[in-house]
Amino acid sequence: MERLKLGVIGAGKIGEALIGGLLKNRTFRKENVIASTAHEHTARAVHQRLHIKTTLDNLAVVQQSDIVLLGVKPHHMTTVLKEIQPHVTENHLLISVVTGVPTYFIEETLQVSVPVIRAMPNTPAFISMGMTVLCNGLYATTEQHEIAERIFNTIGRTAWIEESMMNAATGLSASGPAYIYVVIESLAEAGVKVGFSRDLATLLAAQTVLGAAGMVLETNEHPAKLKDSVTTPAGVTIDGLLELEEGKLRVTLIKAIMMAAKRAEQLFDAS
Repeated sequence: MERLKLGVIGAGKIGEALIGGLLKNRTFRKENVIASTAHEHTARAVHQRLHIKTTLDNLAVVQQSDIVLLGVKPHHMTTVLKEIQPHVTENHLLISVVTGVPTYFIEETLQVSVPVIRAMPNTPAFISMGMTVLCNGLYATTEQHEIAERIFNTIGRTAWIEESMMNAATGLSASGPAYIYVVIESLAEAGVKVGFSRDLATLLAAQTVLGAAGMVLETNEHPAKLKDSVTTPAGVTIDGLLELEEGKLRVTLIKAIMMAAKRAEQLFDAS
């Protein structure tokens, strides 16, 4: 991996988080990483933060890289693919984190048997606690599968799924942090209501959510079983749970994920 050269087209928030994680874990050397942005001031800012080569030229990224990470907006994808098409070869590995764009579209637009892997990370990648789902394109090999997994393991956990489930994963794990932030905010507001300062209430809420997530991951127990372990007979928790059920929190969260997944599918249609 240290000998491979990484290029990022569209070094936005996720792209920058990924580069930062890879450099921190010494997966790539700084001199082997180049990133492009749409604006000069953004290129300067990325260079100052990460100390890597930056450019406004997407073709330069392709020409200087073995692995090309595509991180542009969905509606820019077609334009960027046609721009870089003359310089993409079968020796490249393309990794796309573009929402809603399937691997077959990338392969057909580039008109070459290039290995493509589609990935969908989420924003906790910024603190190396992200969740990334991945799927292989038609030409990706086992070795390239392992390279992609190693890349995204630097910013959290990974899971491989069928591409038909990628939009569903976008609704769940990619959009999911926003829903959890609403939960944390609501818990903190309740803390203020019962008398805590806002800072303390936020700390109590956020650490509680972090701890609960850790229990699910570390124990591998079903969340319902863990919920029952907190809910003692005639205790206080059951009263709170009854309020949540009456407020339809469960079904509302389910509907939110379904709507986000549907929107992810529409993004490609719109492009």
